[in-house]
Amino acid sequence: MDLRDAFRLDGKTALVTGAGRGIGAAIARTFAAAGAEVVLASRTERELEALAAEIRAAGGSARPLPFDVTERAAVEDAFSHLSALDILVNNAGVNRPQRFLEVDEETLDRMLALNVKAAFLVAQKAARLMVERGGGVIINITSQMGHVGSESGRSVYVTTKHALVGLTKAMAAELAPRGVRVVSLAPTFVETELTKPFFDDPEFRRWVLDRIPLHRLGTVEEVALAALFLASPAASLVTGSSLLADGGWTAW
Repeated sequence: MDLRDAFRLDGKTALVTGAGRGIGAAIARTFAAAGAEVVLASRTERELEALAAEIRAAGGSARPLPFDVTERAAVEDAFSHLSALDILVNNAGVNRPQRFLEVDEETLDRMLALNVKAAFLVAQKAARLMVERGGGVIINITSQMGHVGSESGRSVYVTTKHALVGLTKAMAAELAPRGVRVVSLAPTFVETELTKPFFDDPEFRRWVLDRIPLHRLGTVEEVALAALFLASPAASLVTGSSLLADGGWTAW
């Protein structure tokens, strides 16, 4: 393989959910820079339009496809607008930290619906398209919390991320003969608009940094480059596994 092509996505169509900001937006920018046509999905059309315009201004190809991944009819309609799909980044998710003894049912249902059920159904729709075309790549964005436990009030989040790691393995085993690779990407804590309020608490920030051997937070760009590797021909032998971009959190 020519090294100049190993990390290129030319001619590929990639759907990124949760693309409006943070990790999803960074992955979309990176994939577009690598030559992919990027379909941007989230509930917020204004954010998607702005990101698509930014990517196009930089010479890339992107189009917004706003929809709510937790609404079955919206998912069906969105996929009816996709004639081709080579890569899915299953990135949409949510976290509402609560101590286990205090978790309310509404929070439990909301996080299971978005982090697990919606991810499953979107992956299923994507895999059907990929099988029709003879192959593809599905990247489930999980977390280091999909590999460990936590005493920080994240019992539901840990549950959902472990579920995605397990789903990745099951999908990979079943879809490998159909030419579809399925992997998960498990970052450590990354400072984004979503997580910034947590890190404004000095005690929580110290708790996190004390558990990362590199002693720093990740960046959205670092996660995006890891996703590019997994989506690219360079990772053609990688399926069923979880790439830990965790600064060493799980190495303790």
